[in-house]
Amino acid sequence: MSLIITFLGKGGIGRTTIAIATAKKLASLGERVLLVGQDPSPAFSLVLGITPEAEPQEIAANLSAVQLHTTVLLEKSWEEVKQLEAQYLRSPILKNVYGQELGILPGMDQALALNAIRQYDQSQKYDVIVYDGSGDLNSLRMWGTPEILDWYIRRFRGVFQESDIVKALSPFVQPVTSAVLNVSWTADSFAPEQANQATQLLSKGKQALADPQRLISYLVTTPEQVAIATAKYYWGSAQQIGLTVGGVILNQAEISDSLSTEFNPLTITAVPSIDSGDWQPLIDALPNFRRSTDAPKPTTIEMNERKIRVFLPGLDKKQVKLTQYGPEVTVEAGDQRRNITLPPAWSGRSVTGAKFQNGYLELTIG
Repeated sequence: MSLIITFLGKGGIGRTTIAIATAKKLASLGERVLLVGQDPSPAFSLVLGITPEAEPQEIAANLSAVQLHTTVLLEKSWEEVKQLEAQYLRSPILKNVYGQELGILPGMDQALALNAIRQYDQSQKYDVIVYDGSGDLNSLRMWGTPEILDWYIRRFRGVFQESDIVKALSPFVQPVTSAVLNVSWTADSFAPEQANQATQLLSKGKQALADPQRLISYLVTTPEQVAIATAKYYWGSAQQIGLTVGGVILNQAEISDSLSTEFNPLTITAVPSIDSGDWQPLIDALPNFRRSTDAPKPTTIEMNERKIRVFLPGLDKKQVKLTQYGPEVTVEAGDQRRNITLPPAWSGRSVTGAKFQNGYLELTIG
């Protein structure tokens, strides 16, 4: 399994440069590194000094690079989808649709990138994968996909199973699909073992997201107030999906007391600019990415006190909204939603109090 490192921050502050320097640093330490570029513009290639291919290629000792192209990934993934459909259904209907004719829809870039990173991770060829993505909410939603999909599957599976309408219509589904789609769908058309594989895949994704030894992000900022505010906002948003932020990388500036206060308790590392193409000073200044982090946990459940503490740095109480449906509490903050399932011991209980203080949302369960 690989350690996956990604970076968050405002555009134009040097995230790509930091990502490339990180890959160079870890490769020089003997780690097998894959640098993954998401930006389709020439910026990634210009900073790297090489134009990577759509498949990983070695560009230096222990260092490989790949430029993700959504159209290429879509064609490849479409073939995999058709293979999966053949496993799920006895009468596939997608076999005559070809990946080369498919257009790109919003959100496909992140979904296909996540799948590609998963495959690179599973290949066991790399100790570290450095991902240079958009570094914004789109990236965060990409990393939160396993958690979100798992929730949708669990939630809607239960809804459909309990629905009287679905139960009433189910005897008519098979003849209608046979007449309209010329396929025969019955309850045993779906292979349970394949559904279990999908559930296990999502479970592994959720475990990786919650483990800073598997996936970790770093904030990149400059002393500019907009860059600082953006980094703090992404910090709180990362907490919403359970992604650990391991520290702050301050680009081309010195650390001030006010900056230390802004990002407390995270460690801030100041790095210099690249002078005349010499990467070494920047590489030497980067933090130890293999160091275990003591970053605050996104969510803490205190059973004895019947409290839930959610760490939401960079946000204020006006940006936080709570709702509860049954055993799940939904926290909406930073344009992100997170569903927290109450422990079985609190079954039937509800949130009776909430306060926001020092970056923490504290919920009291009655």
